[in-house]
Amino acid sequence: MLYLGCHLSASEGNLAMVNTARSIGANTFAFFTRNPRGSKAKPEDPADCAAAVSALKDHRFGKLVAHGSYTMNLCTADPDARAFAAQILCDDLRRMAAIPGYFYNFHPGCHVGQGTETGISQIADAMKQALAPEYPVTVLLETMAGKGSEIGGTFEQLRAILDAVGSYHLGVCLDTCHVWDGGYDIVNDLDGVLDEFDRIVGLDRLCALHLNDSKNQRSSHKDRHECIGQGNLGLDTFRRIVNHPVLSKLPMILETPTDLSGYQEEISMLRSLEQA
Repeated sequence: MLYLGCHLSASEGNLAMVNTARSIGANTFAFFTRNPRGSKAKPEDPADCAAAVSALKDHRFGKLVAHGSYTMNLCTADPDARAFAAQILCDDLRRMAAIPGYFYNFHPGCHVGQGTETGISQIADAMKQALAPEYPVTVLLETMAGKGSEIGGTFEQLRAILDAVGSYHLGVCLDTCHVWDGGYDIVNDLDGVLDEFDRIVGLDRLCALHLNDSKNQRSSHKDRHECIGQGNLGLDTFRRIVNHPVLSKLPMILETPTDLSGYQEEISMLRSLEQA
């Protein structure tokens, strides 16, 4: 069974997101834990969380993939902003405990001229603090396109963060647009890229996928998503992904530039690619 979904609006509530996902044929979904372009978070609603957890179980959903705010930069050069980002991460993991057993994904951050090693050290320090309470959530580092001073554009950088944190409550979310834009040829050599990932990071750490086509050529380091089959990855790449013996078992979250009806069409199309 494929677990396919998209980003839904958390403002409507957790149970409402489950119902919206079901209405478009999804059996997983992603949501932002707070304003994706800011820091404001919706007040917690324990009753709504409990109802959503029950509905997810009843309808046999795959694991959800929550997403941290885009503005949460754990390795910014501004020490006050860095401390605030670390505080947001701690609070997000605490809030995620209300829907236990799911994933929390975030962009590792941009070192803003400090250097990759310093950035990785700062990210690791914040993550060790946030993971200390051992909330029932697995934190995922997202693969990045490597634009500017982004950290996470190579498998080696992800491995360095994993090693520095030293926790098994930590994994990776592979974004198809990002890895392509970052230089990994998943179009012509998907298995080769996965072998490289396994050698450097370990496939046991690969927990989720973001499915996005790309407007860019490989190694562009630009990060511009396209609808499935309409970019440089092409439909055959996604056919291989949804039928891959390792990848097909993971929750797959669409982040394509479309709306709910578009997501419904993409989910249906991806299911049609699945081989019996």
